[in-house]
Amino acid sequence: MITENELQLTADVLVIGGGPAAAWAASAAASQGVKVIIVDKGFLGTSGAAAASGNGIMAPSPENWEKVVSERYRVAKDLANLRWIERVVEKTWLSLPLVESWGYRFPKENGESVRQSYYGPEYMRILRKHLLRVGVQILDQSPALELLLAEDGSVAGARGVQRQHHRAYTVRAGAVVLANGGCAFLSKALGCNTNTGDGMLMAVEAGGELSSMEASNHYAISTAFNATVTRGVPFGWASYTDEEGNDLGGYINGRRDPSFLPNALMKGPVYARLDRASSEVKAVVEKSHFIAFLPYKKAGIDPYTERVPVTLVFEGTVRGTGGIRIINDSCGTKVPGLYAAGDAASREFLAGLASGGGGPNAAWAISTGQWAGEGAAAFAKSLGIHANERVVRPAGQVGLRSPMAGRSPSQSSTSETFDSEAIARAVQSEIFPLEKNYLRSEQKLLDSLAKLETLWQQVKGNPKQDTVRDMEFSRRAAALTAVARWAYFSALHRQETRSEHIRVDYPETDPNQLYYQATGGLDRLWVRRDWIKDEIGTPSVLTTQTTYSVSKS
Repeated sequence: MITENELQLTADVLVIGGGPAAAWAASAAASQGVKVIIVDKGFLGTSGAAAASGNGIMAPSPENWEKVVSERYRVAKDLANLRWIERVVEKTWLSLPLVESWGYRFPKENGESVRQSYYGPEYMRILRKHLLRVGVQILDQSPALELLLAEDGSVAGARGVQRQHHRAYTVRAGAVVLANGGCAFLSKALGCNTNTGDGMLMAVEAGGELSSMEASNHYAISTAFNATVTRGVPFGWASYTDEEGNDLGGYINGRRDPSFLPNALMKGPVYARLDRASSEVKAVVEKSHFIAFLPYKKAGIDPYTERVPVTLVFEGTVRGTGGIRIINDSCGTKVPGLYAAGDAASREFLAGLASGGGGPNAAWAISTGQWAGEGAAAFAKSLGIHANERVVRPAGQVGLRSPMAGRSPSQSSTSETFDSEAIARAVQSEIFPLEKNYLRSEQKLLDSLAKLETLWQQVKGNPKQDTVRDMEFSRRAAALTAVARWAYFSALHRQETRSEHIRVDYPETDPNQLYYQATGGLDRLWVRRDWIKDEIGTPSVLTTQTTYSVSKS
């Protein structure tokens, strides 16, 4: 990595990310009286999915807690955790008045604040302003690329690059919070192109684990002429037709069938017209989801009277579930001193294998951000004043360092660098298609895994590192490839259909498969079943493979 003019900093807690979870983590850590640095790939306050638009929040008033908790558990089909749902709901409800005290103005009804949603740009502006007020140091345009580990295996900070200063940086820290989002594989979903799975790769390299990665294939509806804005609520009042104008249905008991559109799109073009919306619905939806109507206004289209082509945009784990496995109430990981929050963490306790997108994920970011920040602060304090004097080593390798490193210049120059953009496109060709990732089967998963394995061997080669952008994009190619492999490897081993994980060769939900699937490994992938209810008396099963045959044990 570039070392000339490298920036060297120290902190008690380092937070990696720039969305709500990262901001809440930094705030919570700072409230414990420790020094906090937060590094963001973009500009904290404008980058990420939350800053791009408005969002609901799962923050019901206490009299509705029981109803909301039971409904969330029902949606998760027995794979959620009631205690975690309850603590997320409670923590979020108690936290929102803080945002108001920092300057955010929620709408009022009868003189009372209604804290059920937020306007993303203003929400993130307030969070940034609050962080600066409490003394958090923010490094914008500074993507983190790898973690640092102490001799005992605990996390000790991170290294990255600063785009605008064209230099590398190192932050030594007593604890680290990974809150840098999930992975949408550069699909152009609004606000999600900063979510490229970096945190998952860093966690696994450091010795951490992932969980529920089979729940990584979330698609969201969007207009086909501007396939970026993924706000599905307005389409709940749409009529769907094919190219010739024939009615396609798409509703079950008056509610939009989530499986309708993927299946219809695999047969041909689909058009939508929001002609089922009443004048009252129009007024509410246009106000609460105004950004969904901008493409229509720019194109001069009346969505209530004109048909528009629709498509599905891949959002991966951002509004899926899979992510870094957390092992305690403080959102700690298997790596001492490393914590995960928001979309970077697995949301399985809250959503099972269903999507937590929207209100649940917003609540998850607020609550897990604070628990992770407080946990990281406590861990950093436990190390004492010499924490940042520990001997450390960098944990990153793939996409950062050439296997030729340390050899003579003449030897190193013979190895061509891999094409980061070509790698990304090749990963997308395996991940985006509905026929591969929405309707999964053993053979299709094996075929894609074989191609992804070839890509993994490529990114293990010589990365281009002429500029800080080269370094960032080489590392990004490695992360995209790694996340795709973990997602499909996990999907291969869950032999049932449950929530968003659809296996056409195992179309039924198996009531005995009440376990989470932990996964990890770099060259050698593995899957482990973490049982929730051991109804069939089966011990934990660890499957480790370098070839992609299916374990029948």
